[in-house]
Amino acid sequence: MICSICPRHCSADRKVNIGYCRSKENFRVARAALHYWEEPCISGKNGSGTVFFSGCNLRCLFCQNYEISRENKGIDISDEELVSIFEKLIEQGANNINLVNPTHYAERLAKVLSQWKCPVPVVYNSGGYESVETLKKLDGLVDIYLPDLKYSRNDRAMKYSSAPDYFETACKAIKEMRRQVKDSFDGEMMKSGLIVRHLILPKNTNSSLEIIDWFCENFGDTYFSLMAQYIPCGDLSTAPELNRKITQREYDKVLDYALSKGVDKLFVQELGSADEKYIPPFDFTGVI
Repeated sequence: MICSICPRHCSADRKVNIGYCRSKENFRVARAALHYWEEPCISGKNGSGTVFFSGCNLRCLFCQNYEISRENKGIDISDEELVSIFEKLIEQGANNINLVNPTHYAERLAKVLSQWKCPVPVVYNSGGYESVETLKKLDGLVDIYLPDLKYSRNDRAMKYSSAPDYFETACKAIKEMRRQVKDSFDGEMMKSGLIVRHLILPKNTNSSLEIIDWFCENFGDTYFSLMAQYIPCGDLSTAPELNRKITQREYDKVLDYALSKGVDKLFVQELGSADEKYIPPFDFTGVI
């Protein structure tokens, strides 16, 4: 396939070569297991059935999952094997099937999900750098969208993720996600809907405030998740400002601003979430 799935339109023939995402056409997965550290309405008591896909169309410098996003650690599996993984997670009591970093496999996932009806909600958990045209192929197949909104400034998006058009592109993608799904709950668990995530980065709090402004202007009645879990990972030699955790002052500045703007559908991580113990081991659990 000549790939134009994501906004990079790298045009790689992924049947024989890798794209910008460093992935071929077939699924590559590094972990499949119950996960308890998503938003409460996603994880619940039983856990979210997370499937971590290898490769990435962003490959952020600071990614805590760099082993799989940048180094492409994983195991190649077939469509049938992926469905079998989904079914085993559901047997274990998963509240949902959580597709983590699925962007570069979106079209293949659409094929799988159109042929296999998932009995629990399907969560599309992505970096937000999505093609609207591709997202439309997932309409009716994804129940919950969980996108990042990482950057408001093109220079930072270029420096950290080589994606100078990130903000404009992610904003359009999130609007398409909002069009597709309405918020619905069964008790405390989300059955369908949208949660926009933003990770606070060190020395980037003004960008965080701009993200909150945009969110309030466009999605005032949507759930927003403010994340404080950042820890330095990978090679940050070109971005030394990221080589530390966020401070209490940075955290308070962004949280206080969100509250002052009236963001009431708000999930918040405590600073203690910035700990390596919350990074799952990519040891092929649930894959082999």
